[in-house]
Amino acid sequence: MIYRWDVRGYDVVFSTRLGGVSEGPFASLNLGKLTLDREEHVEENRRRLCAQIGADVASLALNRQQHSAVVNRATAGSRDEPGDGLWTDEPGVALLKLTADCVPIALVREDRPGLALLHAGWRGLLEGIADTGVAAVGGKPRAAVGPAIGPCCYEVGPEVAEPFRLRFGADVVRGRMLDLWTAAERALGVAGVAKVERFDICTSCNPDLFFSHRREAGVTGRQGVIGVVVG
Repeated sequence: MIYRWDVRGYDVVFSTRLGGVSEGPFASLNLGKLTLDREEHVEENRRRLCAQIGADVASLALNRQQHSAVVNRATAGSRDEPGDGLWTDEPGVALLKLTADCVPIALVREDRPGLALLHAGWRGLLEGIADTGVAAVGGKPRAAVGPAIGPCCYEVGPEVAEPFRLRFGADVVRGRMLDLWTAAERALGVAGVAKVERFDICTSCNPDLFFSHRREAGVTGRQGVIGVVVG
């Protein structure tokens, strides 16, 4: 099962945990190698997800994610450059960002080819990954905010809550619960995105559909967002 963002000129998919070959706490479409899953399982899962957008897994580009605001230009097949965003204007270069509660964000240019995918946790949102991603894509961007941990489940301390209130509005924190979906939408709006679509599906509330780092205390797999510019 996948969630496809309907946007002309691009093929963008938000994955779930369904449809792969991994087992145990990583069952079944685990995309993350920095887990205790078997490497051959992760490679097969990535191949299957690439097939959903008609991409060759050999072209797949990933970052070494660090909860930063760094967005790199993607090179086909690159895997280890530090950063939490990738962008390209080249058809056929597949991008993948991994999440397990953080917010997966897809950005596209409407006036000419340009695609960016972002891994946005609370640190990345405060550091400005939305601004960096929008600047990288340029043009007239639109965005989609994919499945992530929701305000129903994401409890934070005052050291996180207060900066979010100051930057994104008092209503993004209710009691001790943080609304990453709304914070991401507002960050994108301030950065210049006129149209933001949201999926509003909680990864923590849906164990049959999604991995969740918080729900599983870190022993879990990774879903993500994959995309390609259609030539």
